Amino acid sequence: MMRKWMVMGAGLLWIAIGIGAGAGKMWAAPQAAAAPAAAAQAKPTYTLAEYNAYKDADAEPNPQQKIAKLDAFVKQYPNSTLMPYIYRDYYLTDYALKNFAGTMDYADKMIALGDKVDTQGRLEAYVARAQAYYVGQGMKELQTADVQTKARDAAVAGLKTLDEWKKPDQMADDAFAQQVKGFKVLLNSIAAMTSTSLKDYPGAAGFYKTVLTIDPTDAVSHFRLGVVDLQMNPPAANDGFWELARSIGLKAPNAAQVQTYLKNQLIRYQQPSCDKLVDDQVTELITLATSSADKPATLNVPSAADLQKARDDTANFLPALKGGGDAGKVMWLASCGLEYPDVGVRVMDAPVVEGDNVTLKVFRGATPEEIEAATEANMEVKIVGQPEAKKLEKDAVVRFTGTLTGYTQTPFLLTWDKAKINTEDLPEEKAAPGKKGPAKKAPAKKAAGD
Repeated sequence: MMRKWMVMGAGLLWIAIGIGAGAGKMWAAPQAAAAPAAAAQAKPTYTLAEYNAYKDADAEPNPQQKIAKLDAFVKQYPNSTLMPYIYRDYYLTDYALKNFAGTMDYADKMIALGDKVDTQGRLEAYVARAQAYYVGQGMKELQTADVQTKARDAAVAGLKTLDEWKKPDQMADDAFAQQVKGFKVLLNSIAAMTSTSLKDYPGAAGFYKTVLTIDPTDAVSHFRLGVVDLQMNPPAANDGFWELARSIGLKAPNAAQVQTYLKNQLIRYQQPSCDKLVDDQVTELITLATSSADKPATLNVPSAADLQKARDDTANFLPALKGGGDAGKVMWLASCGLEYPDVGVRVMDAPVVEGDNVTLKVFRGATPEEIEAATEANMEVKIVGQPEAKKLEKDAVVRFTGTLTGYTQTPFLLTWDKAKINTEDLPEEKAAPGKKGPAKKAPAKKAAGD
């Protein structure tokens, strides 16, 4: 979004204020008096030599030589009333030379002139400063807390100045409205980015939300807002995951990487045991965020603490899963992938045997009476590496230890894998019919005389 409003390189967006709008009083170029009568009416506050030196520097096409001429002017005329024009030439030229720190420095000097510069001139300087920071933010010298704080404060001050800016007479209403939108996006984005770097996450969120009121389809700002929401303490999880999903739904640049980031943040937030359920949540979030611009009021992404609370609520394990809804989703997310020890069940059918693997259809209820009255299985248990389990008979009551891997609500069925039957519950080996046990040895005869 911000790139859409900004024009990089020589045709900078912010130059349009002074040139495209028809120059305001600040940028009406200084002129030497042409006649004594004119001088009497409006005597310039600078000498002709001073003016000529400025014009020579201003007209210099070579950026390096232009900086040298501007330096010479400042050395010769340090208190010149033409200094606003000199500072403007400095920050424009430094930007062309990719000296972004210099651009910001001379923009600050322009702003520091206060009432000597009109609203339009100050706004140009604020916008130039913000754009220089945006383009140069990756440079090491612009990554200090002091530079970031000044960039944020200048962006906020620029927004206040923007509120004071009046439409130039020669600018069309729609062009003025577009210009204001562009500047708001740039200044709010810089304030948001620097607030993030300074770990002022609530402040950053506020600036990004302002950007999104200007263009709700700005995928990059949705992503950045999502990152900020998740970095708060405690994280604004529902908002953060929604903003990341909304960014993907709007086809953000590098959407695949954003989706990976979303999944990793979800894993970090929930610490679940089933990767597939994380993928399912990501898919559900993206589907919702693609079809709607507004976060559903009922959206709730459970935290690791929520999942642990569900795990501890063992009495509600089966009722929650049977009931479904949000409670069922949380219980399933909390329990999927966990190993449960000594689950007591009733075998409902003869075992299904495939080699050494055995599958049991069993029933688990809240009470012995419920288990006894059951007519259909509500669990499928896959036993691995315990072939003796094939000898279990229908209606046997056994305990198993296994990993919960599957769940359907209708018809209700839980699937367990890598299970083992408690060895105490396995049937004992029976001797084959007619087969005698080993013969007992006769006692040794006593020796004579004993």
